[in-house]
Amino acid sequence: MSSAALAPRKARSAKRVLPGFGLTLGYTIFYLSIIVLIPLVALLVKSFSLTWEQFWNAVASAPAVASYRLSFTMSFIAACVNAVFGLLIAWVLVRYQFPGKKVVDALVDLPFALPTAVAGIALSALYAGNGWIGQYFESLGIQMAYNPKGIAIALIFIGLPFVVRTVQPVLEDFEKELEEAATSLGASRWQIFYKVIMPHIGPALLTGFAMAFARAVGEYGSVIFIAGNIPLVSEITPLIIMAKLDQHDVPGATAVAVVMLLISFVLLLLINALQAWQRKVQGGR
Repeated sequence: MSSAALAPRKARSAKRVLPGFGLTLGYTIFYLSIIVLIPLVALLVKSFSLTWEQFWNAVASAPAVASYRLSFTMSFIAACVNAVFGLLIAWVLVRYQFPGKKVVDALVDLPFALPTAVAGIALSALYAGNGWIGQYFESLGIQMAYNPKGIAIALIFIGLPFVVRTVQPVLEDFEKELEEAATSLGASRWQIFYKVIMPHIGPALLTGFAMAFARAVGEYGSVIFIAGNIPLVSEITPLIIMAKLDQHDVPGATAVAVVMLLISFVLLLLINALQAWQRKVQGGR
């Protein structure tokens, strides 16, 4: 057989590194169904064992409503703080060279590797009234631990890497020639950042925000050590669910979990819609 005839076969075989679209798509759907879809469906089905009145009493009780407000408010605040400082850290790591840069870069991933219980104990030791940092705030009459402030601190700690690691590669791929062109046209530093850099990294920053927010909403281990867990004050929703499970109230815990799932899904859907809109606006420029 001639080399000319073998060339198309080689080209086709080079394109098929994986065993075909149909098989890989089927495996993808099967894997996601087992890992994501089936557990969520099981959660919804379990909540159907309650009557509407029982479901409403479980999800609309005063402690549950207070925990929703606290969990989502603190998660949003923590995600906003991480969006600002995560962008700043990513900027420093990408744009500057300094001694110990690799150490700082490695420290960003520490919340990923550190067990959440260990993080909670460490943060409590630092920010308690007699802690290394908390004692200075305590002298000013500010209590940093065992209240909603402690929850925000824990959520900021565990959510920071999501923003940094999402924005950092986008900044690395950004073409500095665009900044130089804007500078030559007389743009100020703020105009360059706002009109040239931010449109490029905006979708990545929103993605990092969404991931940090979603992670914070479901956080449990690091929060319970520094929150104080006071009903109606510093009791997060995951703790409400765990308390119901300890009382063998599995349907009630499932009902609260369903509410958390629905609210989180709607918020993430809105954030993704905002990302899509921003990409569309950016592409139309």
